[in-house]
Amino acid sequence: MSLSRQAFVLACGLVLAACADGVAAPPPSSPVAQDTDGRPREGTVPSADGVPIHFTSVGAGDSAVVLVHCWSCSTRYWDHEVKALSPRWRVVAIDLGGHGASGKGRKSWTIASFGEDVRAVVSALGLKRVVLVGHSMGGPVTLEAAKLMPDKVVGLVPVDTLHDVEKGMAEPAKQQLFARMRQDFKGTTEELVRHLFVPTSDRAIVDRVVADMTAADPEVAIPAFESLFQYAEGPALEKIKVPIRAINTDVVATNLEANRRHAPQFDVVVMKGVGHWLMLEKPDEFDQKLIEIVGGMHL
Repeated sequence: MSLSRQAFVLACGLVLAACADGVAAPPPSSPVAQDTDGRPREGTVPSADGVPIHFTSVGAGDSAVVLVHCWSCSTRYWDHEVKALSPRWRVVAIDLGGHGASGKGRKSWTIASFGEDVRAVVSALGLKRVVLVGHSMGGPVTLEAAKLMPDKVVGLVPVDTLHDVEKGMAEPAKQQLFARMRQDFKGTTEELVRHLFVPTSDRAIVDRVVADMTAADPEVAIPAFESLFQYAEGPALEKIKVPIRAINTDVVATNLEANRRHAPQFDVVVMKGVGHWLMLEKPDEFDQKLIEIVGGMHL
């Protein structure tokens, strides 16, 4: 029995965006990049469990906007934002463990372990003040990272995520979704990603993301997916005291009242007529909103 469209939209609104690009993992470590001339630099640093985490950095200084991708994505889905933000701030984009050019070999693919990946890069680069931007699964990941670095994080920007931290799928529906994912990873993933677009979405973008998403490694993607759906967003949100300014679509409504019961400072800007990958579908509009939000966080 297939899940209803409504259940898929709720599920996807909480998590899905998978854009694995199949890049081979780098060596366990490499020199940390330091950029003084505005050109992108790359490096890898070990996470808490030793998994090498790849990142790109543009700009210099000890303050930065840190971009955290979604489930099975990679840094390359932030390319437009790196170019748009880097004239104003240092910009760092991270490949979470098991994604993009980062290493694998982790025993447990969880939101908590991904939060450690973010902390590892921020620490290795010597950053003292950061705004964390997290798309889809990246939203909960930034909550975990902010809990680990309360002295460094000055703001959070969830992107099409954290719509209603008090509402989630019922346990039977989650287990049904997990079972479908394990039985037919590619087919279930494709169905999910297509439900995340709107009728007016550019078919080339849809097909590109579907192709990338279905190429994700199930050994990483499935446990990460399950961890995300079991993640308690409300209690995590309560521990965050810095400004939170989401950029969400109107596909899934954002429940400000519910979210503010856990974080009174939570606010949202809504983009209309766009699907889950809003930074791909309307990059200029998205970048402008992101620049305005980060500009108000006193980075």
